[in-house]
Amino acid sequence: MSEFKVKGFAEEEACISSNKDTEEMMKKRQNLPAGYLIRPARLDDLEAIIEMLNAGAKQLFGVEEFTAGDFKSEWNTPRFDLKRDTQVVITPDGRLVGYYDVFDLNEPHVRISGWGQVHPGAGKDIFRALLDWAKQRGLQAIPLAPPEARIMLIGHARTIDQLAEEVYREAGYSLERYYLRMVIDLNGQPPEPRWPEGITLRSFVAGKDDHRLVQALRESFSDHYGHVEKPFEAELDEFQQYYRAKEDFDPSLNFLALDGDKVAGVSLCYPTTDNDPEMGWVHQLGVRRPWRRRGVALALLQHSFVEFHRRGRQRVGLGVDAQSLTGATRLYEKAGMRPDPRWQMSGFEKELRPGKELSVQSIA
Repeated sequence: MSEFKVKGFAEEEACISSNKDTEEMMKKRQNLPAGYLIRPARLDDLEAIIEMLNAGAKQLFGVEEFTAGDFKSEWNTPRFDLKRDTQVVITPDGRLVGYYDVFDLNEPHVRISGWGQVHPGAGKDIFRALLDWAKQRGLQAIPLAPPEARIMLIGHARTIDQLAEEVYREAGYSLERYYLRMVIDLNGQPPEPRWPEGITLRSFVAGKDDHRLVQALRESFSDHYGHVEKPFEAELDEFQQYYRAKEDFDPSLNFLALDGDKVAGVSLCYPTTDNDPEMGWVHQLGVRRPWRRRGVALALLQHSFVEFHRRGRQRVGLGVDAQSLTGATRLYEKAGMRPDPRWQMSGFEKELRPGKELSVQSIA
């Protein structure tokens, strides 16, 4: 196992006996091998976390997947708290071998989303301990949610990660969704988009378009499985402080399809992906209901392809719910994209409290 050592581990171990949280720490350790430590992540763990996660990615896919920049942006998401919302597992000799985070940042606190990974040589006990913590973290949502609401804990893992899938199932999760990475190779000049009558295009202007872009995204994604409406200001904060704050944010790669002064649809793109510098990435593509089935989404996607080709990218990728309620996978196939099976993600769900379902499960 590689050296993913955390800073100050010896001193941390030495002071546990005098720590006011010793009893809680020892309780957490009961499900771990002797001498292992589980605690919240810290900023100075970042390098060890990235190295550990990339060791797993290289075993699963043969390439590194994670960068420090992505984690810094994610950890700076409004209302995210490292101490409350993350855990790492550390071996007796100070190597970091597991990481998990949980996102439950906004009302109505009914779908709590988690993700994590362990080092390839770590074993089930490590991931099981992280899921035990995730459940306890999820239970904190109960007093915050509407009293009649059903509360679900969501987990994600790469489909080829057999250890994670087995532990999710053993922990009482059910497999509910598959998420795909779809890709197109830009062999030659992509076809120019054909815009519906009355639709024009321009790039996003930071500070000017924030509010109506976020409103368009809210409406565009309101028909997605699991969608739960949250306060507009919370979504605006996340867009401005997470998406716009990323190091590779490029306003000229964020496109607005306009009908007069109304935003009909959007395509938000990143210049590259972490594991493939030759691949452009469509982060979000959405069209508001009144403009659907008119070719706006296809035109936005094709315009994104043309722009990536102009910038020298060899491929373009995006992520999609394989069982998309709006038929997004068919649109991407029509545009010439294909799924890359290596990157398929499994979505697991575990009920924390029965009740009225507030999230979107189907559409007419």
